[in-house]
Amino acid sequence: RTARRRFTPPIVGWPTIGDVRSWGGVRFGRRLGDRRTTYVAIEPAAAFRPIESIGGRNGWYAFDWLWRLRGFIDLLVGGVGMRRGRPHPNRVSVGDALDFWRVARFEPNVRLRLRAEMRLPGRAWLEFEVQPEPGGSRIVQTAIFDPVGLGGLAYWYLVYPLHALVFRRMLAGVARKAIQLSKDR
Repeated sequence: RTARRRFTPPIVGWPTIGDVRSWGGVRFGRRLGDRRTTYVAIEPAAAFRPIESIGGRNGWYAFDWLWRLRGFIDLLVGGVGMRRGRPHPNRVSVGDALDFWRVARFEPNVRLRLRAEMRLPGRAWLEFEVQPEPGGSRIVQTAIFDPVGLGGLAYWYLVYPLHALVFRRMLAGVARKAIQLSKDR
């Protein structure tokens, strides 16, 4: 069975990382976003390892209980929930289901973009990118939300404080796991 292909817009027009953030993230066009970065003193392939393994039984590196709660709420409103897990614990391919996400784009050791399949008043993506830097790597985590109507805007701004906490800790967890895995090798 082949996966249906859906349009996954490129993340273009994003303000530069040094731009001032406002409460509620960054607005670009009609989309809303939250971008966070961290530096790790390890090579890009090692920094990408925990990203490629995210979700399923491996968890989300922070607040797994909140991710499960979000999945349960999704099931209650007719969504797919978290029950799908992931096809392989350490590898992903475009089209794979990953909890309530779908792999929309994958470039080994560089980028993983997930498209939300949970019930939302809009469309959402979560992207991880690893950029080489002198002496290490920069991990970039970007959440994008394309709200539909007033309900979509209300959803983003009401859950933003929770998203800010979860995304900050998740990025720190990815970095911590990457460093741990690089030492284990």
